[in-house]
Amino acid sequence: MFELISDSFKQAVNKLKTIDDEKALKNAMETLKKSLLKADVHFKVTKELLVNVENEVKAKGIGQKHFLDAIKNNLTNILTPENKISEFRFSPSGLTSVMMIGLQGGGKTTSTIKLANYLKLRKKKVLVAACDLQRLAAVEQLRQLCEANEIDLFSMDSKDPCEIASEALKKAKDNLYDVLLVDTAGRLAIDEPLMNELARVKEIVNPYESFYVADAMSGQEGVKTAEIFNEKIGISGVILSKFDADTKGGVALGIAKLLNLPLKFVGIGEKVGDFESFVPERIVGRIMGEGDLATLMEKTSAVFDEKEAKILSKKIKKGEFNFNDFINQLESVKKLGNLGSLVGMIPGLSGVANKVKDIDLESSKEMIHIKAMISSMTPKEREMPSLLNNARKARIAKGAGLSQMEVNRFLKQFENASKIAKKLSKGGMKGLSSMLNQGNFPK
Repeated sequence: MFELISDSFKQAVNKLKTIDDEKALKNAMETLKKSLLKADVHFKVTKELLVNVENEVKAKGIGQKHFLDAIKNNLTNILTPENKISEFRFSPSGLTSVMMIGLQGGGKTTSTIKLANYLKLRKKKVLVAACDLQRLAAVEQLRQLCEANEIDLFSMDSKDPCEIASEALKKAKDNLYDVLLVDTAGRLAIDEPLMNELARVKEIVNPYESFYVADAMSGQEGVKTAEIFNEKIGISGVILSKFDADTKGGVALGIAKLLNLPLKFVGIGEKVGDFESFVPERIVGRIMGEGDLATLMEKTSAVFDEKEAKILSKKIKKGEFNFNDFINQLESVKKLGNLGSLVGMIPGLSGVANKVKDIDLESSKEMIHIKAMISSMTPKEREMPSLLNNARKARIAKGAGLSQMEVNRFLKQFENASKIAKKLSKGGMKGLSSMLNQGNFPK
């Protein structure tokens, strides 16, 4: 995300690489201006950012470092609304109710599930209420998504979203849920009857948070629509959806600066785990190519159990990593979201992220074959890979519908991966960085 803005900063910074004078600064500012406007950043935001950056650089002295620092400081300021809380807020009095509102097709339902999963990973008991009765099959879509991700759903046979919201609220309170997420129907801000209906649902739910879901590709139109929803209904924060499909990022700067609304979360992929809290300092760090270890650690700590991680670490160091461990880790990594996004959070590896962003840990042909091979092993073979002789390999190949050559190739890859894991467990981040930068992946 923000690739276009990030690239524009690099281009502007390069203008000050060899010569530090007024003319070089002017060229850098012009490059920055063109790039920001190309990234769909509102002209008022662009103008203010440019003035502040130029003034700060001139005050501290023209040079690459001061230019970078000025961009970083002012970008963080723009993405940090005044007197607003960026973090998800939990009600101090028990149930935290959240309304999800926005236009139809903006990614509201999928964002609701992603938010529910995000909270569930953080040990919260979450109930989702199906109040979108306008879109055909919306309730069924929500039901399937909830079942697939083991999230509780409330729905009922009614044509009145106010009645459903009221009953969902009652169930959430009676059953001691931590969070109630109310998925409402998408609507145009000029549709008075539907906007009045949304206001009535809000009156019933009395939400602690009201999130407007904005399509990242909506550009400046998204800023205008969010403004109208805020005026008519009231918004406590914004979730940017489909950010993986738009590298510009202008809508984020516009909403934060022009509307003074906090960006709470960002959807960065199709999978349920591709969902992150929006922390301005961390996002700016990623734009500037500094990585985001804080978010990476938060995501991993939410998915991986500390006790199990210690046990696994000991097994890796002893070279006892087996196929059961492999499958368990694979399932956990899938919950973290897009692999490219994860790698991009590691300082110095933003360039590697693009190389691995298309690796699909869930449904690629290779992963399906690997799961078939491991499923064809006996419990003892999964625990002790050394048991696999030619006869056992032939049986596994037959069970998986593959050739023995393919089984041999996978076993060799697994052996190499185990050796690398053992090496990394001793070498830490230095070893990982070296391996990724050299493209030295297990083969």
